[in-house]
Amino acid sequence: MLKRRIFLFFAALFLVLGFCGIIFAQEPPVLELKLDVNAKTSPLPKIYFPNIDLSGRGYHTDAAWPFHIAAPQAIDKWGTDMGYAGLFRMHWNFWEIEQAKANPQLRQQLIANYEAVLKRISDGGGTVILSLFGSTPGKGEVLDRRSPPSNLKLWKQQVKNTIRYLSCEKKYNIWYEVWDAPDTDNFFLGNKKDYLNLYRMAAEAVRELNKEKKQRRNKIKISIGGPAVTWWFQNMDGNTVLAPEKSLIYELIKFCRTYKLPLDFISWHAYSADPYVDNEATTYNKSSIQLIREWLAYFRLNLSIPLIIDEWNYDSGFNFLEERASKSYISASYIPARLKGMQESGVDSQLFYCLEDFQNNQEGINSNRGVFYYDNSAERYSGGPKSTYNVLLMLRLLGDSQYTSFTSNDKFIGAIATRRKGDIIILLWNYLDPKIGRSYLSREVALLGDKGCLNLTNIVKSGQLEDILQQSVPLDDFSLGDKLNGLLKKAIELNAEVFALQDKPRNVSLELSGLKGSYIYQKYVVDDSCSAGHCPFVPVEENQIEPVEGVYRQMQAMRPYSVALLVFREYAPVTATQ
Repeated sequence: MLKRRIFLFFAALFLVLGFCGIIFAQEPPVLELKLDVNAKTSPLPKIYFPNIDLSGRGYHTDAAWPFHIAAPQAIDKWGTDMGYAGLFRMHWNFWEIEQAKANPQLRQQLIANYEAVLKRISDGGGTVILSLFGSTPGKGEVLDRRSPPSNLKLWKQQVKNTIRYLSCEKKYNIWYEVWDAPDTDNFFLGNKKDYLNLYRMAAEAVRELNKEKKQRRNKIKISIGGPAVTWWFQNMDGNTVLAPEKSLIYELIKFCRTYKLPLDFISWHAYSADPYVDNEATTYNKSSIQLIREWLAYFRLNLSIPLIIDEWNYDSGFNFLEERASKSYISASYIPARLKGMQESGVDSQLFYCLEDFQNNQEGINSNRGVFYYDNSAERYSGGPKSTYNVLLMLRLLGDSQYTSFTSNDKFIGAIATRRKGDIIILLWNYLDPKIGRSYLSREVALLGDKGCLNLTNIVKSGQLEDILQQSVPLDDFSLGDKLNGLLKKAIELNAEVFALQDKPRNVSLELSGLKGSYIYQKYVVDDSCSAGHCPFVPVEENQIEPVEGVYRQMQAMRPYSVALLVFREYAPVTATQ
């Protein structure tokens, strides 16, 4: 009898352990996506257009090529593959241009090279955000291009002459951005008052030019904006999200109202690995975008002006990341996830930073944020695109209208479906934020209050946050209050989800209904098979499909950190005639 009980006990134990093993080893659930191709569509939001900052390299063997603009070969490649429609960004460096004054021929060629890029984009239907940057040598408060100009009237005239030539005479499509990253010493050596006075002079110049008879006849409004800070809530004193009303953006809005200055767009940088960072909470229980719109309304400015993230990329705070080089498929998969987050948050437009890597140039700037790499040791141009470039090519192939009812509610797999005439183009991605717990806490920190923020800060400073998120230190060991405790529990849960999925492909069941006739099916993929940082942009699958009774089904295996573009092109078979 005892032996039988022991046998039954161990048999039950094996059943329980076996069942648990099945639970822990089970595959992630299949994500089902269904699309009626005859459903309603709306214009594809502009946020998905592959806009780019043209910065790169920082050093060229040709002294007449603008210092901060990527190599001509990279710009040519972009034009061949993508065209020049959309939004581009570049710097107009007053310091660099005036330094060449001693050599009139060099200066003339330098300006001509700047102008050639502007003309190419304008002729291609695009618009340039031109960052007016740098004091001229000897005209700043100190001898440094980052210095605010000592003579504001002279700065105003310089800006006015430049804009009159580029916009009034040449009629290039340009929006003018006053300076770049003025909240950091790396780009600006002045204070808040210095920046606002800079903006005032430039804005007055634009206002005066817009009123000139010749410009009114051109029927081209010159636009000006800023402040291109390193984060939407930043100011010169290193502000935090807890006090957004101290931000330079808020101060600029208020300043423009006070002096009746034009403010045609607001811009800022936003580097992160969190695709939902633009939905960051604030102490006002509104998102950053909602808050900025309310500031505009409060000061009776145009609340519908474009809000633009003028620099962004996959980033964790380092100039060189493997995820932007040999493992650039990771940053590539981040791109559509972040764009979807921007769309949901209400951002109007964006510019990915940047076209080409910076490396070993005369200013010591080093960064691999470009969608093009290059080898600076080669005698001739040696460079090419990364996996991130392929995803931008995918975005360029999207249709001009989007199916509004087609969406994914999954945390990690995203999807958008578009249409161009009779063609259906679907983009799928699987991005897992490797620091998802920290990202979640960063987005919600403003809701904690002073005590909660202090407790979280102490945990971070003690180096215990990662231990808590990895569950190597029990959360019960801390007395943190209900709100912070709840946020940490959620962060732990998200961390565990990413850990469980980081090596497992996810199956996506795709069903298209309402199809008529035949289609040519093409599939483009970016994933970890692009181990060298880039893979050719060619279909990995291509065949003709015949939907059964108007329905087509397929199963897609989405690897972690992968992007797939599925193209269904209408196809009319050629029939033989007698």
